[in-house]
Amino acid sequence: MNEFKKILLITLVTFSVSVFSQTKEDALNDAKITSRATLEMDFKTVLKHTLPKVVDMMGGEEAAFTLLKSTFDTMKTQGFVFEKADINSVSEIIEEQGQYRCIIEGYNQMKMTGQRIRSKSYLLGVYNDTDKFWWFVEAKQLKNKALVNVVLPNFETSLEIPDDDVQVDQIED
Repeated sequence: MNEFKKILLITLVTFSVSVFSQTKEDALNDAKITSRATLEMDFKTVLKHTLPKVVDMMGGEEAAFTLLKSTFDTMKTQGFVFEKADINSVSEIIEEQGQYRCIIEGYNQMKMTGQRIRSKSYLLGVYNDTDKFWWFVEAKQLKNKALVNVVLPNFETSLEIPDDDVQVDQIED
């Protein structure tokens, strides 16, 4: 291989690795932004990072915003408190079916009358190439074939989609 081809190959590999690692870092950052927005009840940001077909199923952005706000308000009046919403990790990013995808592992801790709920849950991240940020959908919903056919028609993935792990402990208020 001549010297020019070697330099070109090294440049392409370095550029690809650099772009790829930035994308994984961006997925982690966008997931943390969305998690923080949930804690702060910043539903505009939550909806920005929600897979658009899910928002459409909720009746569009305005209806989805109203639904989220009323749900969280009701939960709050019933003593429900979000204590933590952390992002633990991001899987490797893969390209399939014309999309960049990854699995995000999160940890949520909530409290409601007499109970503390701890949940390790997962999101599917799908990169929005147009606006350069990540969308998310609850990974457990991908096991519901009827729903998947609406939000991600013909969805197939090589990503492992783990089951959520939920633990409920009795506590004294």
